[in-house]
Amino acid sequence: MDAFSEFIRGITRDNPILGLVLGLCPALAVTTSVENAIGMSVATAFVLVCSNVFISTLRKQIPSAVRLPIFIIIIATFVSIIRMVMEAYVPSMHAALGIFIPLIVVNCIIIGRAEAYASKNNVFFSFVDALGIAAGFLLVLVLIGGIREILGTGQIVAFGYTLLSLPINPAVTTMIMPPGAFLTIGIIMAVVNYQRAKKRAKGG
Repeated sequence: MDAFSEFIRGITRDNPILGLVLGLCPALAVTTSVENAIGMSVATAFVLVCSNVFISTLRKQIPSAVRLPIFIIIIATFVSIIRMVMEAYVPSMHAALGIFIPLIVVNCIIIGRAEAYASKNNVFFSFVDALGIAAGFLLVLVLIGGIREILGTGQIVAFGYTLLSLPINPAVTTMIMPPGAFLTIGIIMAVVNYQRAKKRAKGG
């Protein structure tokens, strides 16, 4: 295996949202802004990387019959750590993400990578896999959050800085509501699937 290829695979072919279609709940719920999207992605990345490395390290000691409960205990430990850190140092972000931080415990992306990859591969490649999946998750969430925020408010504001401002008047406030989430992710998935179909048709 090549480490770079494994990393890129997590962004492209095995992208958790657009490739594996996992983790749609936070992708739809917290992407009302780029700031929330980044916060959720960072929290998920921390748990994913730490749990992948830890599970890969112990993969030969974990009995197969109880592997899933052990995976969940390991994941829940790292979720508790990131939740307490966020509550202490970025309370506004912690409040904005709310219940979706503890729900990382049952995020299919985390459990899926633990079962499909970390439990079968060494620590280095499990670490690279986690980084790739986390990067893919971050890119898609920021894309969704950016589209929804710019159309819904006319600007993108993150961590006190205005990153982009467009003269959208009136703003399409529906985009920062639940229907906007479904519409945005549906259009993005349609475009990605269309491009993949074209590539397959050309024999790529």
